[in-house]
Amino acid sequence: MSIHLILGGARSGKSAFAEKMASSHELPVTYIATAQVYDDEFRQRVAHHQARRPKHWRLVESPHFLSDALQANTIKTSSASKIARAEKCIIIDCLTLWLAQCICPDCAPPTGVSWVNEREKLLALLATIGDEIILVSNEVGMGIVPLGEINRQFQDEQGRLNQAIAAIADKVTFVAAGLPLKLKD
Repeated sequence: MSIHLILGGARSGKSAFAEKMASSHELPVTYIATAQVYDDEFRQRVAHHQARRPKHWRLVESPHFLSDALQANTIKTSSASKIARAEKCIIIDCLTLWLAQCICPDCAPPTGVSWVNEREKLLALLATIGDEIILVSNEVGMGIVPLGEINRQFQDEQGRLNQAIAAIADKVTFVAAGLPLKLKD
């Protein structure tokens, strides 16, 4: 029963590391994919990820309502009844795409999607889950401040989301060049 946040840049190896961690738990795995395919290049990226994953893992696609998908696929705990052992491992890959699809008008978020509400629902839900949770997210704050309001909003919100999840996570790992660096354990 733990939360593990895995951060890294694009093509850093963070998803492969998350998949390795999920396999090491020796639990059934549910993979919550947040991507939407918009073009052929991205379709190839998704196919690469799919080919790497074990076929027996359960796949849930949820580009916008992540907390709803997570809630439907997890075991909840309360302070009165703690579950002694997690029954499954859940990978969420990735928080970065989820954020972009919630705030970017070009991604056509469904009517009624509020990033602030979605973020708060996820953070509240994470505290109640009795399964192993692995969250994958990009670290986007190590470069220059981008031009354009939506780009700055994205960078700011991604940084805030990563900080909020890192604060409640049991483990945080930064991956660069396929190599993991433990930030919190």
